Amino acid sequence: VQLQASGGGLVQAGGSLRLSCAASERSFSAYAVGWFRQAPGKEREFVANIGGAGRITNYADSVKGRFTVSRDNAKNTVYLQMNSLIPEDTAVYYCAASSYYSNQQSRHDYDYWGQGTQVTVSS
Repeated sequence: VQLQASGGGLVQAGGSLRLSCAASERSFSAYAVGWFRQAPGKEREFVANIGGAGRITNYADSVKGRFTVSRDNAKNTVYLQMNSLIPEDTAVYYCAASSYYSNQQSRHDYDYWGQGTQVTVSS
């Protein structure tokens, strides 16, 4: 599975962005997808995940209530809607895919990764 993340950019605090993760796989609905982020000098951390059918989602506490993950399997795309952005959300955001879903929040549980998209939130 090849993944391509897009939609990052520069936004002021309080603003919104929507990230997209497009997959090359026709049977994309068979894959769970996770979003991770990595700020300079920090470890890559879990942000959100979604099951293959899109009915099950989970979020890191730091983004709960502000971010929403969804997917459109007809378009082979997963989205991360980010609202009420704060400077601490600044990072490179990555999407990743796994052939199973078990609310995995470790980067080591995902087999396929996109290239990352930069999100910068100014204060």
